[in-house]
Amino acid sequence: MSQPPLRVRIQRFLPYFLFAPALSYIMALVGFPLIQAVQLAFTDPKTGSFSWINFETLFNDPYFWDAIKNTFLLAAIVIPIQVFLAVVIALLINTRFKGHNVLLYIVALPLTISDVAAGLIWYSILAPRGFLNKFLVNMHIISRPIYFFGYAFKHMELIAIVLTEIWRATAIVFVIIFAGLQMISKDYIEAAEVFGATFRQKLRYIILPLLKPSLQAALIIRTLFALQVFAVVWILAGRDIPVLAGEAYYWQTEVRNYHVASAYAIIIALISIIISFIYITTLKPHYAERR
Repeated sequence: MSQPPLRVRIQRFLPYFLFAPALSYIMALVGFPLIQAVQLAFTDPKTGSFSWINFETLFNDPYFWDAIKNTFLLAAIVIPIQVFLAVVIALLINTRFKGHNVLLYIVALPLTISDVAAGLIWYSILAPRGFLNKFLVNMHIISRPIYFFGYAFKHMELIAIVLTEIWRATAIVFVIIFAGLQMISKDYIEAAEVFGATFRQKLRYIILPLLKPSLQAALIIRTLFALQVFAVVWILAGRDIPVLAGEAYYWQTEVRNYHVASAYAIIIALISIIISFIYITTLKPHYAERR
């Protein structure tokens, strides 16, 4: 039996050749560090043997429980607001009103700004001598500056972090939602209008159900980023408001304990996997459920 021509054999293996660079990148920059983190997390730094001591150290650290609480609190506040704003803005821009391109540009602009830059921008806005306080004092709305930063103003630091995260990361959710909105056929909307459906009915029975895959993707991506929030919190509040990623950074750079830092990374990964699984199972589109 003769072998297939060389061209046919090359085409058969072409997908694997094209996939190889991406796979190599993932294995080198994601796979190896992940294996190393698991190894460090379950290794006793003194004896080098398998041990749960790093997780015991982590669970006995009061900052860990504060970090858990603050990370989930920030996610619970920021994510629903961002999803709501993203859906509203996407629906508004989708009407193609005059000047919608300007609004699209303004909403997407924070995507070009890093976490550190966003934190510094909002620090300069909310600082005692920042733009906001100067404006309010000059307008005689307040007589003395509003303090957002400092251990004595932890509740105000939380507000500053929430404002920064909403401004910085709503664009991520918006891009996904807006892209999903473009995939909805206008035939559905026009058919609903023929039968006299109101905007609320179209939103409830057509738009939102068909946006489920986009909402699922947006929630998974945004939640993973929210669980890893670090730079904004570190710049605006430091360790006044501990978060999981911030504590991992602290143990890595300040304490020089790579084992406990890796244990924090494992905890973040496990929480991310559990929440992603919940999103995937609860937001599964109806057509996918019937397969």
